[in-house]
Amino acid sequence: MRSSTPLPGFGALAGLKVLDLSRVLGGPYCGQILADHGAEVIKVEPPAGDETRSWGPPFAADGTAAYFNGLNRNKRDIVIDLSKPAGRDIVLRMLEDCDVLIENFKIGTLERWGMGYEQTLRERFPRLIHCRVSGFGADGPLGGAPGYDAVAQALGGLMSVNGTPETGPLRVGVPVVDMATGLSAVIGVLLAVIERQRSGRGQFVEATLYDSAIALLHPQSANWLESGKTPQLSGNAHSNIVPYDKFPTKTCEVFLGIGNNGQWKKLCEFLGHPELAEDPRFVTNAERFRHRAELRTLLEGHLQQVDGEELCRNLLAAGIPAGAVRLIPQVLTDAHTLHRKMVVEVEGKRAIGIPIKLSRTPGAARSASPRFGQHTREVLEAFGFDSETIEALLAQGVVLESRPD
Repeated sequence: MRSSTPLPGFGALAGLKVLDLSRVLGGPYCGQILADHGAEVIKVEPPAGDETRSWGPPFAADGTAAYFNGLNRNKRDIVIDLSKPAGRDIVLRMLEDCDVLIENFKIGTLERWGMGYEQTLRERFPRLIHCRVSGFGADGPLGGAPGYDAVAQALGGLMSVNGTPETGPLRVGVPVVDMATGLSAVIGVLLAVIERQRSGRGQFVEATLYDSAIALLHPQSANWLESGKTPQLSGNAHSNIVPYDKFPTKTCEVFLGIGNNGQWKKLCEFLGHPELAEDPRFVTNAERFRHRAELRTLLEGHLQQVDGEELCRNLLAAGIPAGAVRLIPQVLTDAHTLHRKMVVEVEGKRAIGIPIKLSRTPGAARSASPRFGQHTREVLEAFGFDSETIEALLAQGVVLESRPD
């Protein structure tokens, strides 16, 4: 698994060429997923670099933040100053041999540079799939506004259902909207690739943080659309299912996800109180939901007497969803995590593994995140630039191989 550059002809997307002009999270995450599955992804950074290179601590030995390294493996890196016409000419030349363009520039930037999709790219590169990641899209009341994960969580309603009445609305602790937008972008690109096999034509693909946040609102959105009742903060509890919540035990906190009456009956048996399953207040989910405060009090009393870790192991073995609430170090060193290869090592660095498992064409972490400008010369040579031209571009500051002193 140790390699300095991605291996050609590997993975389900082998042969797909992607130019990744994006930075920060959603776009780079999209590019990394495509690269994990064999696409040749070339990351284009501005002279100032992707700002997440400095989003630390922690930092790797070369000074690059872990944040950046977690989103940019399996890519080659070239630094181009797109504010210069010669830099834009390089990108246009590269697009002649690329299938996909990923970008998350501020709306209107590419158009100002004469490189907008409708303005230039669609006609010049009819097979190109142009994927834009943005906060709110280009039009509408919020069109063109800058987007960040936490803002999308707030405006998109996620914060309104995360937290308790005591805490008030809370941001989800991971950038879930950014990540979901990256996944939406991947899906959009792959849909466009499949459609292109029929039509021979590319198209514009858009994934926005705002849309992605709203798409994550299930089941609260479905509940409101059906009932007209505004969903409320419910802490760790489910808006529809009881008991589906976090509980303290003698040894640790656990989460019980009881999704049907059969699981409820088994839980009562494990707790040594089978009579609870026959109690008219708790026979069905609708009744348990109606009497959820009483049920929680009873369950807390019984659970305080048991070892949470052991209970969860037994419940899972019996087909009942349950799990101890664990810290990140516990998760990333767990035997099942390692068995699933969800922590991998590449070029001496540990990283999260590939969540999508394909039997015949599996993805892989083949190379670590690139250094700033690591492949500038190599990429230009691959796209037909001769050594004299490359030296001139370097001398003019149109492209860079390392950070300026």
